[in-house]
Amino acid sequence: MKVALITDSGANLSKEFIAKHKNLYVIPLMIIINGTSYRDQIEVTAEEVYQQIDEKQMTTSLPNMDDLKDVFDNIQAKGIKDVLVINISSGLSGTYNAFRLAFETYQQSFNITHYDSKTLGGAQGYLVEEALELLAKNVAIPEIIKALDQQRYHDSLAIYTINTLKYLKRGGRIGKVEGTIGDILKIKPVITVNDEGVYVTLSKGFGLTRSLLKMKDLMVEKFGDHAIDLTVHYGDDLEKAESLSQTLTKVLNVRNIILSPLTPVLGIHTGPMMFSFIARKVK
Repeated sequence: MKVALITDSGANLSKEFIAKHKNLYVIPLMIIINGTSYRDQIEVTAEEVYQQIDEKQMTTSLPNMDDLKDVFDNIQAKGIKDVLVINISSGLSGTYNAFRLAFETYQQSFNITHYDSKTLGGAQGYLVEEALELLAKNVAIPEIIKALDQQRYHDSLAIYTINTLKYLKRGGRIGKVEGTIGDILKIKPVITVNDEGVYVTLSKGFGLTRSLLKMKDLMVEKFGDHAIDLTVHYGDDLEKAESLSQTLTKVLNVRNIILSPLTPVLGIHTGPMMFSFIARKVK
């Protein structure tokens, strides 16, 4: 059975990964800079965003539905009827709902299974990767959904910390994360996305260094000696990300590790000084 998998650029997938999977389609979220719209990862880079983030007015927006239409036209031309869609958390973006409404146009022609990842970034990317691996084994979609739920809610952890809350506040993504006290007292939150798909404070550290140490401890507490795949996201400090990765591989049983800049459509809401640790158990 041929199945097309559609996701959005909130999954932070690399161009190399996307190119390797012919049944994978990534719809770019949009970034608006001084009134001009750009497709995330395609028409603007993370480096460009971080360099200009304090100089220009930046917001994010929903995908262009023409991009989704082009994907469905492509899928239909290939004779594919079954489609699995994995979107960025509905609690953090209107993308899931925009797709849901758009799918009303395509329900007569396709069998669409729509999955709310309740997460974003590398954690969403790992769900996409899991689904692709299972599709390659001809696993039925209902069983894939069960596997995605297992990974999302039990076998993974996605946490991050930021140097300032101002970008989350400015973008309206503050969620349940504590506000001004963190900036005043230099307390840096360790943030995760809860099961409802919104940001919450998991822990805190006095200063960025202690916050990062707490993140390491949380990873060890969650996974112990169990083999994991690990992603480290960063803003504009690759050198620090490399150092953190080396530290993590000494205390965790890491099978594969990825270092990647946070995709700019997400980075607008975190700012350049951010680090994220995302891991999933290896079966």
